[in-house]
Amino acid sequence: MQNMQQNMQPQIPTPPRAITSKDILYLKDALSWELLAFKKFHFLAQQSTDPEIKQALDKAGAMHQNHYQRLLTHLQVDNNTAMANIPSPNQQH
Repeated sequence: MQNMQQNMQPQIPTPPRAITSKDILYLKDALSWELLAFKKFHFLAQQSTDPEIKQALDKAGAMHQNHYQRLLTHLQVDNNTAMANIPSPNQQH
């Protein structure tokens, strides 16, 4: 019976792809951290003479560069349209 009840629950709607000012501040901080980490690993890899260490540092730097790129995709949204589709707290359902 419990399985049946779980299957009958309404689906949670997909939230709009809107970015709040708080989201933007967080993304800005996260982008800064990822960029700094990438730069540090790149610098250290350039200084390394051991090929294994250089490879490990390059790999870590590439990971942070990938994170940076992935975070950027969250900023590629038509925020005005997304915000227009969010009901205001004063609207009745």
